Amino acid sequence: MRHRILHPMRVKMCVVMCVVTCVVVLMTAAYAQQSHWATPDDKTAKFMIDMERKWAEGVCTNNGVISELLADDFQGTSTGGERYNKADELRDEKSSHSAHGCALDDARVRFFSSSGQGEDVAIIYGSEHAIGKDKTHPDAKQCQVWTDTWLKRDGKWRIAAAQDNKVDCK
Repeated sequence: MRHRILHPMRVKMCVVMCVVTCVVVLMTAAYAQQSHWATPDDKTAKFMIDMERKWAEGVCTNNGVISELLADDFQGTSTGGERYNKADELRDEKSSHSAHGCALDDARVRFFSSSGQGEDVAIIYGSEHAIGKDKTHPDAKQCQVWTDTWLKRDGKWRIAAAQDNKVDCK
């Protein structure tokens, strides 16, 4: 069997190309992992927190926020572990409301860039409360913490996923 001997210049070019490819891949991966907490004056974060506040207040009254807030392919997990979607939330928004004192307690926004074209993912960590949300205990204050995942699609931010957890009120 004959062995082909590569020209030294060709070997050098292969090594250079491999190194360049590795550097580009590593830089892209490192950039994709960039994230930061929103600053207090960030307009996008303020918009998102305002929408989260409206969703929390929507437990007490139909404020029409759901259709603009949730992505069409939204999926959430309730405090009881059940899955729900945008249609479920729209039905709930239109139903009668027995809760009162609904409010957003806290929300922090962390932005991510998955495309290298700017921020297109945000995760918001928050908490809220309502009184009378549980119809069997109309005077009980109910508190929950949640994590919502926002995606920017076609220039619009929408919630694509939510995870809700019931907690003891402090």
